[in-house]
Amino acid sequence: MLSVRGLTHRYGDAVAVDDVSLDIPDGEFVVLAGANGSGKTTLVRHFNGLLTPDGGEVRVDGTPVTDDLVAARTAVGMVFQEPRDCFVAATVAADVAFGPENLGLPREEVDARVGDALDAVNMAGRGDERIDRLSGGERERAAIAGALAMRPTHLVLDEPFTGLDEPARRSVLDRLAALNRDGTGVVVVTHDLRDVASLADRVVVMDGGSVAVDAPPADALNRLDGLGVRRPAATTPAEPDGDTSPRERDRC
Repeated sequence: MLSVRGLTHRYGDAVAVDDVSLDIPDGEFVVLAGANGSGKTTLVRHFNGLLTPDGGEVRVDGTPVTDDLVAARTAVGMVFQEPRDCFVAATVAADVAFGPENLGLPREEVDARVGDALDAVNMAGRGDERIDRLSGGERERAAIAGALAMRPTHLVLDEPFTGLDEPARRSVLDRLAALNRDGTGVVVVTHDLRDVASLADRVVVMDGGSVAVDAPPADALNRLDGLGVRRPAATTPAEPDGDTSPRERDRC
């Protein structure tokens, strides 16, 4: 369980996250949406202690993140918007092994975790490949494998589809859906719901540092006006008479 209570974060005089409270149960697929500057990335960077709040706290499985950073970073895997920001080694297997090695695990356990993580993202047998020779979608999956090797209960991905072509986007989506079916909680940070609305149990929308919407997808998709979030192509707000049947609309 991720539990956020009264979280506030400032950059100088600017309030990026303003008194946010939120619970994310284990195994839930949450889309955290919002326009650029809405506070969503700042919020999730508190989930494993990459940022320290100016007020409030985040608890992971009941323990404040600031009390045990190692436990928080083991339980909450983070994949950044640009996968290259995550990589610390030249080859896929060496990079995926980095986190477990830093936990001081035995070599056999590290190797087992690397193998399991690569298998989970359909990259089994590719551990010796150089990361700089991977495609964009392959880099994204390698970054996910690096997070999975820590055996997290929650996987947080910040704009994971940026710059990916359609086959790569579909490959990453399929992996996230499979991981979630197997019990991993997933949080996808995005301004674009086209890829992930159908996978989500819940959509949380940030606006001006606060939570503007927190609802199941069918409800949330009708409450996005003015929030800078892109809807799936076939979704429009409910009609005044209460009709919520989807209609075709432009993708732009």
